[in-house]
Amino acid sequence: MTLVLSLVLALIPLIGIVLIAIYSSVTTVGGLFMTLILLAMSGIMGLNALLDLKSRMHPSAAHPASPSGSGAGGSKTTGGEVQRGRVASVQFFESHVGQPNKSIVTLESAPNASHLLVLEGDVRNALPVGQRVVVTLRKQSGANVLVSVSYA
Repeated sequence: MTLVLSLVLALIPLIGIVLIAIYSSVTTVGGLFMTLILLAMSGIMGLNALLDLKSRMHPSAAHPASPSGSGAGGSKTTGGEVQRGRVASVQFFESHVGQPNKSIVTLESAPNASHLLVLEGDVRNALPVGQRVVVTLRKQSGANVLVSVSYA
């Protein structure tokens, strides 16, 4: 349904360009800018249709394994989710007032396999870059919270 809708919404601006060419002058400033705007709208919706078609043809490419799921280097335990790997980077982001701060941790479990963990709070001191770690997480209010860290 979204593919058909995207195609229809990509064609409507093209019809508008044809109408501008027939009833107005494309060489005026107003006609030129309206044509450019309609071409941009058509291109955006056409790209949306193309990406939707690509995701339908290759469903595995559209929905990769969850970065914080039990994919590469992760497993579930009764105490929470366990992730293993070498800490490649830790980035800390301060949120707006009233919102929890976030840390984004990149763990490398193999030479070409890495995954991201989005954790609540500042974990820069708990997860030093370059260390091999075993991290236990738990979900709390929809966010990942660091439970424990052990160094491998």
